[in-house]
Amino acid sequence: MASRIPGPSALDDPEAQPVVEGRPGVRLRQALQELPSYVPGASGANASVFKLSSNEVPFPPLPAVISAIADTAEDANRYPEMYGDRLLRAIAAHHGISEDQVIIGNGSVALAELLVRSMCVEGDEVVYAWRSFEAYPILIQVTGALGVPVPLGEGGTHDLRAMAAAVTDRTRVMLVCSPNNPTSTAITQADLIGFLDSVPSDVMVVLDEAYTHFTRSADPIDSVPLLQTYKNIVILRTFSKAYGLAGLRVGYALARRRLIRGLRVASTPFGVSAVAQAAALAALRQQRQVDERVDAVVVERERVVSALRAQGWDLPDAQGNFYWLALGERSVAFANEAMESGIAVRPFAGDGVRVSVGESEANDIAIRLAERWAPSRAAGRANPSAGPVTSAPRGRT
Repeated sequence: MASRIPGPSALDDPEAQPVVEGRPGVRLRQALQELPSYVPGASGANASVFKLSSNEVPFPPLPAVISAIADTAEDANRYPEMYGDRLLRAIAAHHGISEDQVIIGNGSVALAELLVRSMCVEGDEVVYAWRSFEAYPILIQVTGALGVPVPLGEGGTHDLRAMAAAVTDRTRVMLVCSPNNPTSTAITQADLIGFLDSVPSDVMVVLDEAYTHFTRSADPIDSVPLLQTYKNIVILRTFSKAYGLAGLRVGYALARRRLIRGLRVASTPFGVSAVAQAAALAALRQQRQVDERVDAVVVERERVVSALRAQGWDLPDAQGNFYWLALGERSVAFANEAMESGIAVRPFAGDGVRVSVGESEANDIAIRLAERWAPSRAAGRANPSAGPVTSAPRGRT
């Protein structure tokens, strides 16, 4: 099952290091042999299993998006616009900024990798919360930089004070994910401003807002105006989540013009396909319908979270299109039982389980399953409370 703990990397397999006529084969960098594996959400064994493991929205693309995809596919023999000029203009207009403050990429994770690669050389440090998006340690280590994971605070939130205190003269980048994947907690505008004021101006703060559309907190982040005040902030957004284009891989970053110019030089030429650009442009033009879908997901999220809390679960404040069950050592067992019940969820062994908000029928299955694992009925099981997540990848060396 895809949600089980991955085995050793293929790079550790002697067969992956061929020997020809007594001579050793090509060897990849040592850093790659030590990379943790990115584990995708389980898709289920058959069509009867609902996929609640990858934070996808449960809706198909909007009709206008499907039409744009079909129209663009006819010209698949042609290269796309190199920088996605039409999409850039639309994104800039949507946010009320200049198009030279926008760069698009093959999903926001590719842009995060570009940012770290553009900022760091071997020995530089990148500070990030943990547990957070599991791609962060991978893209950091690939560059030769050192990851500095800072444990989440109580309730699965970013401990911004501890993150600021982790900065040294070797720190080049800080990664802040809000809402945080996988705990679904969001930081406030006031906390973000206080954090930015405490971070040295030569340290890049990457604000990963992949799930920002689902936030309904009392003091939500309003990040774009901060670009005028803080020269070191970069905002990451994606069309994979709220816009429902996860299969097309298109995201974007917003930053100061000087930073965007440098990032474009270092970016992959034609990094976003013409089909993805056209689909994203069409989705952006359907903002009202997108917002209606997001509202429907939020309503369903609140229904599920309320039901789980009534069962006795102490859940973190869910602000993404998913929620977190801190099941500890029982996480994989829960995921296995979930699959048998008809839903695929995403376990993080030793920490907890992330469950996406999906179709109502799938969410009802999740509610019934969670009741069997609720604290009041979980005799002999690990305490599934929402305390801090402490396990972390290799830290500063």
